[in-house]
Amino acid sequence: MVAPAVPEIYEEEDIYAAVDARTESLQNLRELGPPDLVYLVKQPKTSSHRQTGVYHHVTGVDASSSASLAAYVNTLTFSPLDKTHKVVSGIYCCYNAFSHLDMRVEVKIPGSLESYCIDERGDKRVATEALWLETFLCGILRAYTYADDGSGDSIRKIVGVRRFNPVTNTEMEHKFLDAAERLFFLGRQLSSDPETQVPNTVSNHLTSGLLKYIQTTGRYTSGINLFEKLRTRDVEVSSLLARVLIMADEEVQAVRLIFDALQDVPMDYALLDCQAAFCQSKGEGEMALECAKRAVTAAPSEFSTWARLAEVYVGLEQWDLALLTLNSCPMFTYQDKDTPRMPQPTRIMLPILAESMLEEIDEGQPRQGDPADYVHPSLRRLHAASYQGTFLKAYNLLTKVAAAIGWDQLLKIRSEVFVMEEEYRVERQHSTSKHTRSNTRTSAEVNGGDGQEDEDDHHDNDANTEGAEKEDEGSPDGLKDEQVESSIEKPEQSMASEVIKSGNEDPDPSHSAYTQFRNKRLCERWLDNLFMVLYEDLRIYTIWRTEMAQYRQQAIEYKKSATEWEILGELAERLHHFDEAIEAYQHGLAIRFAPKAMHGVLKLYEKKNDTRGMLGSLIRLIAWQYRWYSEFSPELLFLIRKLIEDEGAVKVRSIVQATNLPQPVLDLTHQYCQLCATFRSSGSDG
Repeated sequence: MVAPAVPEIYEEEDIYAAVDARTESLQNLRELGPPDLVYLVKQPKTSSHRQTGVYHHVTGVDASSSASLAAYVNTLTFSPLDKTHKVVSGIYCCYNAFSHLDMRVEVKIPGSLESYCIDERGDKRVATEALWLETFLCGILRAYTYADDGSGDSIRKIVGVRRFNPVTNTEMEHKFLDAAERLFFLGRQLSSDPETQVPNTVSNHLTSGLLKYIQTTGRYTSGINLFEKLRTRDVEVSSLLARVLIMADEEVQAVRLIFDALQDVPMDYALLDCQAAFCQSKGEGEMALECAKRAVTAAPSEFSTWARLAEVYVGLEQWDLALLTLNSCPMFTYQDKDTPRMPQPTRIMLPILAESMLEEIDEGQPRQGDPADYVHPSLRRLHAASYQGTFLKAYNLLTKVAAAIGWDQLLKIRSEVFVMEEEYRVERQHSTSKHTRSNTRTSAEVNGGDGQEDEDDHHDNDANTEGAEKEDEGSPDGLKDEQVESSIEKPEQSMASEVIKSGNEDPDPSHSAYTQFRNKRLCERWLDNLFMVLYEDLRIYTIWRTEMAQYRQQAIEYKKSATEWEILGELAERLHHFDEAIEAYQHGLAIRFAPKAMHGVLKLYEKKNDTRGMLGSLIRLIAWQYRWYSEFSPELLFLIRKLIEDEGAVKVRSIVQATNLPQPVLDLTHQYCQLCATFRSSGSDG
């Protein structure tokens, strides 16, 4: 397999500043740690006086020993780009997230090798065999968990990262799964996906990485064997085993396993969630509902159980209960992956590998110093594009409901289940005035009157003023500036539960006395905000489609910048308008290649089972990934494997080969096909 080119980030004045910055950041790491750092010291071949620091980041290198890391450093001693300098030393830094240590190997060229580790205080410690085992496992998990999904988002986050496939054959797989078995019950130390509040035995970065590896490669038997062994030590592992059995189409075995395991641990929320998901997949909504309800009872503080229950209600078309359940979801602040914080470099060299060069990828790309694409302010303000973690999943559920029943019906159901601000004010004033008249009469009888009515009026005025301020805050940015007719009704403000809970409202008279909404709930402010964000998405989408239709009627070209088309494609995709999303992405790709647009087209071809369309997109995305130093994307490998499974390796290779693109570019995709053959994936031998 052709290795990606080597990016070089230069430090010409302050050598080792990047290594020092990494050391300082160790105490702040919360996830699996940043990519590995490889730092080289170069000097001119003709002089030893002036030295330069050069570094890049890397994932997927075998970190099982100091020798394997030193071997990687040795591959960098010859650079085809720089023939006037020689490498005199190198440091390889690889984070061990189990023990919170940075494992380091220092190589002197030619000559010595020293390995040690640095703790969170910056102190040196001895690197033991046990620590290397942990580091090896962390390295593979990082390569899978932090890999790019094909859209280029991860690649663009950090400049100059080489990404390698950490498991390229069955021998390495055996080594990986053996390490995972030995360290499995320490996995909760590694944190977890952002949707999980408390990492546990079956929900952490180790289990997520294992499941992702098994799904990507289709090595189900290896996964089943691993979890069978671990299940004998802890019955909770049954949920992981069941998930792999379902992946492997061993559904009868999976159902029996879930049933048996629930006899031992009837309130294991991971098992109940697995059962609910399986029932959902079979169209058994009522059965899924009972499982999902029990999962919520078992883990009421976890987002995933509530989200599953809301999904089930959506599937059953019980829209009111779906909204109420969504409102109950516990939301967590998004914890992003650990990324390196590096000092400003002197310069950056980003070479292009000849094998990945493709004219259509390079044509039309902005050059350094070119002005950025114009993007209309209304498109920049679409907050949904930045959602991640629990807020992204909640928003996806809300858009599913909107797509199924329409915006007007969604607003109607919202006002039926949640207390709206205006009705709260009206009912509160009505109830307060009755209460006040009663109090006034009683006070007059006892004291001859004491001005209580004036005080109550003062409270009401304060509440109304606050309500007006809240409504103003909730209105989307720029709505008043946009003088465009829209058929989308603006959502009315709901009465925020936070306002009531924080004591900003007078608690007397009690909420139970309000006859108009005795059976309604208070809406969480975050969900109210999602409605406003969805409104803005729908409003901009409607304006776009209306304008396009008008331009077509007048036979005028509808012009947008490449970035604007990309944003519109994402917008349409978020709102489940797949044909319109493909149309927008293709308009953007006609201006210039962009991985996000191509990735969007790929996903939408996948929904339509368009094999040729998928392969055309995959070839280009694999080439783009290679161009930016990534030989490995689990998502792209998974899609190649599924196509081979469905169509057969011969057909897939033939379609790739028949594409009118340079042979070196096609060979990069063939390498993914070859990997499927190495792992004996279904369809790869026929």
